[in-house]
Amino acid sequence: MSDIIVVQIIGTKKSAETRKAMRYFSERGVKAHIVDLSERALRRGELENITRRVSPDELIDIDGTAYRQGGYAYLDFDPVEELLENPLLMKIPVVRCGSEVTVGENRVQWDRWLGR
Repeated sequence: MSDIIVVQIIGTKKSAETRKAMRYFSERGVKAHIVDLSERALRRGELENITRRVSPDELIDIDGTAYRQGGYAYLDFDPVEELLENPLLMKIPVVRCGSEVTVGENRVQWDRWLGR
């Protein structure tokens, strides 16, 4: 019997990149749990689990609207605290499979998770 793979996709349903990740896993029959950052922020524990694998600085979308509008380029800030306060600062999609995490589209790593 094969292991059942479930992934968590963190992003927004309006994001084309998030929808691509959702479609990628759906087409391969993988169950995906979606966290829509426009509906709820990550809990501190969820974000801490992600930052064990990925640098908090790597999670900040420096090309995003929230970053530009918030003037973050000119601020000294704690990325974890800002992501908790303003989840739309996050580079998306963030995809989790077990303890593994990717930021942005990473089909090579996703294929590895699926044993392809």
